[in-house]
Amino acid sequence: MKRKLLSLLCVVLAIAVSLVGCTSKTSTDKNISILDSNYDEILEKAKGTTVTFYGYGGNEVMNKWFDSYVVDQMKEQYDITVKRVGMNIDEILNQLLSDKQANNNDGSIDVVWINGENFKTAKESNLLLGSFVGKLPNFNDYVDTASEDVTTDFGTEVGGMEAPWGKSQFAIAVNSDKITQTITDTQSLKEAITANPGKFTYPALPDFTASAFVRNVIYDIVGYENVANLPEDKEKVKEAIQPAIDYLNEIKPYLWNEGKTYPSTTSQLDNMYSDNEVYFTMTYSPNSLKGRMETGELSSTTEIIEFKNGNLSNTHFLSIPFNSPNQAGAMVLINFLMSVDAQASKTFTENWGDTTVLDMNKVSDSEKSEFSEDSITISNSVPELSAGMVPIIEEIWTEEVLESE
Repeated sequence: MKRKLLSLLCVVLAIAVSLVGCTSKTSTDKNISILDSNYDEILEKAKGTTVTFYGYGGNEVMNKWFDSYVVDQMKEQYDITVKRVGMNIDEILNQLLSDKQANNNDGSIDVVWINGENFKTAKESNLLLGSFVGKLPNFNDYVDTASEDVTTDFGTEVGGMEAPWGKSQFAIAVNSDKITQTITDTQSLKEAITANPGKFTYPALPDFTASAFVRNVIYDIVGYENVANLPEDKEKVKEAIQPAIDYLNEIKPYLWNEGKTYPSTTSQLDNMYSDNEVYFTMTYSPNSLKGRMETGELSSTTEIIEFKNGNLSNTHFLSIPFNSPNQAGAMVLINFLMSVDAQASKTFTENWGDTTVLDMNKVSDSEKSEFSEDSITISNSVPELSAGMVPIIEEIWTEEVLESE
């Protein structure tokens, strides 16, 4: 009897060990298997699944385009259900960091809209799937894969861990019916601000767009070439950008609420602009303003300010978290968002007005006609600083501007 019990116990232990081994293999090999699959296999795995898209949800024109056009096309073409979740990137990163610390390999985010210092953090913290973009046909067929604005993100090597989705360019927008002065640089902007006290402000950093505003002020006053190659050393950066910090403090008493408080987000600033509480707003997507003007959300007299020394620009990307529950679906969605059809559709201001990432030399003449020709073009662009410089500048702004009396 003891021999039978011992034999039965051995069988149970063997099954338990086998199950543990299988579970371990499933969780650890999930990423490897999808990255080893070809695109046809990925398509097959994705069919009939649900994929979640997490990213900034403050642009209602873009949201409407995504929730109708993208969601419908993904279901019709690939039998994939897409759910968009509007969430700020810092909340997304906090969720992924918590999952990483808890060793949670079954997350809830499949695709994340990301770039800049947030991508650097995600990459360095091992929060992303790995190099996947080479698997995507539209990336290989239509994108200039050797372009620096595709291979690097705020100076960080992309390494195939995120796919380019669109191009952004920072700009200040003004109600030209209220402000008739021509503004071409920070000096003329300052003149307009002081002549119209309380009608200009910007969100508190680290708001993404406000942070770009501060960097563009630095570019205009200090010069991009004088900050581009600075070491990521707070004291050296502070010394170099001091004239721009002085400028921000000089305009502070003339800001909305005398600079005692700042809007918390760009969306809040947009609402203030819509209500004529302020006469300026700012954006990373100048073309998107047209769509919002057409819907009446923004004044029809809104105009874009071009700085003669350049407006900064960058590429925004899509990536897949390390613990995405539907990595195949994520890859199919990202591939679709880089297709000619999707890229062309989002160039129209009534849809979004986002600039395409496609290399138009790789797009046929007939396909080129699908893209909007009615777009805002800012002729003078300057690149972003390294991702590590951004939080340093934000910290200096907090100490020297926000907290200064």
